[in-house]
Order: sequence, then C-alpha cells, then structure tokens
Amino acid sequence: MSRQQFGFLAGFLVVAVWAAAGLRVAALAVLAGLVGWIVVRVLDGAPATTGLGDRAVRRR
Repeated sequence: MSRQQFGFLAGFLVVAVWAAAGLRVAALAVLAGLVGWIVVRVLDGAPATTGLGDRAVRRR
C-alpha cells in the first residue's frame, strides 16, 4: 500500500466515523491513533520527531 493510498484510507475512515458517530468521536479516534503511533515509536526506540519537522518545511 502506497503512502497516498494509506492517506486516502485514513482520511476516509475519519470522515466515516465522523458521519456515523459525530465529530467528537472522530476527534477522539484521531487522538487515539496519534497516541498509539507515539507509543509504537517509543517502543521501537525511535521517539525522535526530527523527521516530522523536515517534512513540514517547504523545499525550494
């Protein structure tokens, strides 16, 4: 699965949860996903978030 496909799937699932259960539940689902991602990063021994900052900077 490519990053684009994964991003589409993640966005689709957030909107599906939002439509089915409401905005608050969708926001909690996204928050739970982020917490899970952080826990896995820490358990893998790579809690550094320097890569996220590099992705946010616009390249020329």
